[in-house]
Amino acid sequence: MFQNFRLTMAWLHTWFGLVLGFVLMVVFFFGSLSVFDREIDRWAIPETRFAPQPMPSFDRVLQPAFRTMTRPDAANLEAARSRVNGPLADTFPVVNSWGAYTTHRDPVLGMFASFALPNAKDADDQVWGTRTIDPRNGQPLPDDHLKIGSRFLYPLHYSLHLEWKSLGYWIVGLAALMMLVALVSGVVMHRKIFREMFTFRPRKHTQRSALDLHNLTGVVALPFHFIFALSGLVIFGGIYFPVTETQLHPLHELHEQHEALETGLPAKRAGTPGTLASVDAMVAEAQRRWAAKGMAGEVGYLNVQHVGDANAYVSVFRAGTDRVTLTGEGIHFKGATGEVLREDPPPTAVAGINNFLTGLHLQHFRHWLLRWLYVLGGLSGCVCIATGFIFFVEKRKRQHARQGLSGARWVDAFAVTTVTGMLIATFAMLIGNRVLPTDLPGRGTWEQSVFWGAWVLAFLHGVWRTAPVAQARMAPAWSEQCWAAAALAVAAVLLNWATTGDHLLRTIANGYWPVAGMDLALLASAALAVVAARRLRRRALGAAAPQARAAQGVPEATRA
Repeated sequence: MFQNFRLTMAWLHTWFGLVLGFVLMVVFFFGSLSVFDREIDRWAIPETRFAPQPMPSFDRVLQPAFRTMTRPDAANLEAARSRVNGPLADTFPVVNSWGAYTTHRDPVLGMFASFALPNAKDADDQVWGTRTIDPRNGQPLPDDHLKIGSRFLYPLHYSLHLEWKSLGYWIVGLAALMMLVALVSGVVMHRKIFREMFTFRPRKHTQRSALDLHNLTGVVALPFHFIFALSGLVIFGGIYFPVTETQLHPLHELHEQHEALETGLPAKRAGTPGTLASVDAMVAEAQRRWAAKGMAGEVGYLNVQHVGDANAYVSVFRAGTDRVTLTGEGIHFKGATGEVLREDPPPTAVAGINNFLTGLHLQHFRHWLLRWLYVLGGLSGCVCIATGFIFFVEKRKRQHARQGLSGARWVDAFAVTTVTGMLIATFAMLIGNRVLPTDLPGRGTWEQSVFWGAWVLAFLHGVWRTAPVAQARMAPAWSEQCWAAAALAVAAVLLNWATTGDHLLRTIANGYWPVAGMDLALLASAALAVVAARRLRRRALGAAAPQARAAQGVPEATRA
């Protein structure tokens, strides 16, 4: 089909990169934002703008809050309707577990409870209830206020919010797999890869500059892109290879029995009521054991299994912010007495590699400089993909114009929608967060509607204003959407000031960097968008001048 292996790799790189590049652009951009998802939450929910808190006392704060959680969430109940025989139950007397989770960046605390699902088709099925509380006093915080960072932008990074049949996970997984192919094929097709690491000619014509920047960002961040595509596939390997849902499913219960015998942790409820000893004392014992090993003693996750039953046990997991690998050093206690049942052993070699790759991807560690390097790596991926789109269009638009084809125009329209349209949608959502009434029913749903609505409008504008590409001219959609993104970003900063009083002078003076950092990032985005819009405008004028002179019949020699 092709004359040599290198041309085959070039074809593979071009078409796989084009088709799946739109998905990868979303994955990279929202993955970059997810590095600071908790900080975005603080900006979006002013009631949570206080200092990060450690795991609070279970006995005094968490247990009373858990006892008020008597029902699953309405949305989770609705999703479970098809999993029961007959109508849904009104009461849920059996509580399987309680859990509380926090990070070193969380002022608030996330709580969840799992309830046995009455009349379930699967006897082990359960349904969840969640709550967010102020860990200083245990008071619940409004859950109808969307956590834009951790509950919307972060899941968008790995699931595209396409939950049906886990479709989004599969699309992102395919894109990650093809990205590995594109990275390898890109290395093969670029024989002068080390020279390209230091080559960028911004004053050349658009096609040359775009290719230089594409090569530069692809080569410099190549290890980052490869590791994160690979680790993302590892994290969701259970979805892509659902072994327990196939012929091995009958062995699941037997495996639980063997695991219970090995670990001493009961797999099932005893069926008789039980009491719960002081969990605070269990936490203190876990911290003492961690300290004896020279480990930091912050608690990241608490879990009570088989709540109210004689077989209840408590698991205490370390936050593990002092290392990259995802680690918990879990210690498990008998619920009734506080006796230590099990201390998790060191992981096996295979589990250690899996934990390292997972921790490297999820970055639960306490290292701000490394977090910013993650952001730069993700944004370099965005630049690499965006310049790939531009190069594809610039290389083909004249040929398509002569042949009367519209392929280049449609690629440009989708590229505009994906690159600048994604910025517009994000900034519009932040503006909606600040202007929508705080007591609006379903406020979080409205914020999401603003996001998707703005993105659809950006797509329609992109389709409309990329028409000049069909005549081999530069589309004004790029510069116009850059101006729109800049205006929206500045508006979000001003609206945050107007609605909360937290302007930059105050947040910087108080050292509250989650909000100050968000405002500074928005202003930096606006500045970059303005610079891009001005450069695009000059490029468009520079490209239009020779075409205008040619249309007037000016000879080439005279133009020279």
